[in-house]
Amino acid sequence: MTTPHAPDRPLAILFDLDGTLVDTVGIRVESWLEVFADFGIHVDRAFLAPLIGTDGKLLARIGAEHTGVTLTPGGDADIERLAGERFAELNQHPQPLTGAATTLAHLDDVGMPWVIATSSRPDEAVASVGSLGLARQPLVIDGSDVEHAKPAPDLLLKGAHQLAVAPEAAWYVGDSRWDMLAAVAAGMTAVGIASGATSEADLVEAGAAMTFPDLARFLDYLSGEVVPAAGAARDISIS
Repeated sequence: MTTPHAPDRPLAILFDLDGTLVDTVGIRVESWLEVFADFGIHVDRAFLAPLIGTDGKLLARIGAEHTGVTLTPGGDADIERLAGERFAELNQHPQPLTGAATTLAHLDDVGMPWVIATSSRPDEAVASVGSLGLARQPLVIDGSDVEHAKPAPDLLLKGAHQLAVAPEAAWYVGDSRWDMLAAVAAGMTAVGIASGATSEADLVEAGAAMTFPDLARFLDYLSGEVVPAAGAARDISIS
């Protein structure tokens, strides 16, 4: 697969939340497993984990189809809502992922606009965003702000609009194939972080222009200190 070339320097950077900035994928999986079980949908972790990050109603339908369960009308929305509520209950002490807070603080220091674009609902994102310990309240575009969540590009396009940049001038940083697909659909450069449940190879297959094992290495790249694992490296320095 030929990966797209990244622009020399983004005018803004958008970030996924779960699995990219905060170590919450495991809690997401647990929440979905519990709610799925209540609906007679019995899937294993290996099947479910790579689906985290996609639109919740779509995830519910995929799980039901995989196990031969027929959902009642609106059942997908009920499962999505209950899984979100369960996640909010379980997500009491989220931990930032390696390099997350440092990367965001650095972008603020150098004046690079950024935003969090997550499919999560507002009540699900509060604890995760708070765990980053940021000096300011960040702009967050969440699932309640758009009609279609990832892999649709709506969240990303709204984020770019809020930052007043053209989508093609922005980068979207995420840990799942759904993030990469949404970035490509939005016309953004897709940057894969293999800190969730998706490998760097799968991120590239989904459209990542470059991948990193964590945000610390991504920050090194922004500072011109490391070459990415995929795609075409450029002499870029945001400092």
